[in-house]
Amino acid sequence: MTDPSSTGALVSRPDIARLAGVKRPAVTNWERRHADFPSVVNPGADIERFRADDVLAWLSERAIPANARRPGETVGTTYGDRFRAGLSGGTADGLLRTVEQLAGPEADRLRGPMPLERYLRWLLYLVVNQIAEPDDGLAKAVNTIGETVRENDPPEDVAPRRLLTVLADALGSTPVVSAQESRAAFDHVLVLWRAAYAREGGAFFTPPSVSRVMAGALAAVRPGAVRVHDPYGRTGEMLVAYLDAVAAQGDSALPQVWGRVPGHLERQVAQWNLRVHHGGSVRLGEGQLTPALDPFADPPGAFDVLLTNPPFGRRLEAMAPPPYWTYGPAHRTEFDWLQYAVSLLAPEGRAAVLLPAGASFNAGAAETVRAALVDAGAVECVIALPAGLFTLSAVKTQIWFLRPPGFKAAADPEVLFVTGEHLGRRLTRTQWTLTDDDIARLVGEYVSWHTARSAGRPFAGTPGLSRAVPVPDIADHGHGLDPGLYLRPPGYGSAAGAPGRDETRGALARLSEEIASLHARAEAADAEAARWLGRYGL
Repeated sequence: MTDPSSTGALVSRPDIARLAGVKRPAVTNWERRHADFPSVVNPGADIERFRADDVLAWLSERAIPANARRPGETVGTTYGDRFRAGLSGGTADGLLRTVEQLAGPEADRLRGPMPLERYLRWLLYLVVNQIAEPDDGLAKAVNTIGETVRENDPPEDVAPRRLLTVLADALGSTPVVSAQESRAAFDHVLVLWRAAYAREGGAFFTPPSVSRVMAGALAAVRPGAVRVHDPYGRTGEMLVAYLDAVAAQGDSALPQVWGRVPGHLERQVAQWNLRVHHGGSVRLGEGQLTPALDPFADPPGAFDVLLTNPPFGRRLEAMAPPPYWTYGPAHRTEFDWLQYAVSLLAPEGRAAVLLPAGASFNAGAAETVRAALVDAGAVECVIALPAGLFTLSAVKTQIWFLRPPGFKAAADPEVLFVTGEHLGRRLTRTQWTLTDDDIARLVGEYVSWHTARSAGRPFAGTPGLSRAVPVPDIADHGHGLDPGLYLRPPGYGSAAGAPGRDETRGALARLSEEIASLHARAEAADAEAARWLGRYGL
């Protein structure tokens, strides 16, 4: 990707304000407060001017605050991105606006009878080529399809040469102005494609805000990680979030990244995702619904950081116990993945695994595995998240932070519980997201606890948000790991009025049955909706 050159251009203070998207006094404040602000090249002239390339370099080091970002500007967008776009004669967010039209109002007209998922996938393919090779990437992509057509004569719905030509012409008229704008355009199509793909196949991709909590926490408590892995990488969203978090911390050396994805299509999209966001090619293998079917796919004890959103809520058929089932038999996929994640950690590694809330309180074999994990010191923290974060499901989820068993065993072992169910803001009638402040609060609690423990200090916690609980107290609650068991809103009542163990377990059992019933009803509704959407080619 090449940025338009600004060499030789001169700009005035009003020019800088207009191109950077700020008010005129802001430029004067920058000059006064920052000794490294570029110098005027014609001091004393009626209109003083600056070298544009010097200004661009200075502005590129200054990220736009969250409350000043324009729609479509992502975290990390700098004033230099805006300045560069205007200076080149391009339009800031021009590529994004074009993509929004092609993926939105124009989509139905252009795709005709083609399923929306397939149309968006072709659009994503062309956007990647435009970003990766702005000079001739689109032409190469269309020519490649043309060669396929000439050699194999596939039907139009398989290789839509006419559609690709139309899309390429529309994208080609918009120059690639900045890396931030490119990522925003790619992400816009990716989110829409994932929603369409999920409607067809029932895949639940990780919400960006959840990925950021998991990635930000791991990057903070395990700095300098060399080997990073996502054993069920979906479309690479977790790995991208982790690399983003590492880059935000200023680490110059990016880690080695591994991953496994459900199938060929996800692998292709994941590779695009990593290429657009971090410019690298990552070798991704294909993984199973449960690692018990291929227990030696990944080397045990190999990874400094592991983060994943594995399949959950499915029962495992009778099978020979894999070697990593050291904490008990796993009757459901989530407890298989938990034990697998722990087995892959290096001696000082850390893992973050996204699980359904029921995993923290289900009885039977689930309690056996939980108890063994807690007693071994493998569970560090459980963060409860609000419902409605997933596009097509209202299921409540939690993040479990794990470490190798016996890691620097403390004389007073404890687990941190953080409840974030009350956080977030509404995006649509049914969907929520965590805000930047919410993400910072959740990550901050885990990092503060980790820092305190490393220094040998007690962690006070935050009333109504976090609390560190000794392991013996967790055993008294049937090894339940639901943060709601240990955290009460301010003024809820005294500990003397807290329910007993039997009452708590009965309530959790009833809740588990209700959740199972709701899951069944939701799956039936999803299947019926998919059937009707399929009739209309959606």
